[in-house]
Amino acid sequence: MEKRYSEYTVEELRQEVAALKEKAQKAEQLGNVSEYAIYERKIQMAIAYTLNPEDFQKGETYELAQDPGHTFKINYINGVFAWGNRVNLLGQTLEKQEAVPISILGKKL
Repeated sequence: MEKRYSEYTVEELRQEVAALKEKAQKAEQLGNVSEYAIYERKIQMAIAYTLNPEDFQKGETYELAQDPGHTFKINYINGVFAWGNRVNLLGQTLEKQEAVPISILGKKL
């Protein structure tokens, strides 16, 4: 049975990220878009477990690494997920609350 990322050591997580990046690159080269997307999400999750959730603050707004048209305002942190709302370029907060891995949050604004 496979271990959960929360049970990995930091070194094991780094090795997992390297292996997943290799698999993602192969999937991209073969044109397997959905397989590539799956590996990218797994990479984001593994990287999230290498970060300290305490570095991200409730009520603060952060850039989103893969969505330059939005920022993300954190309502609360639960494990390696930030729960909150996206904010568009016009400053409008989207109604739908969502959870994103802290690994996709960029610098604090």
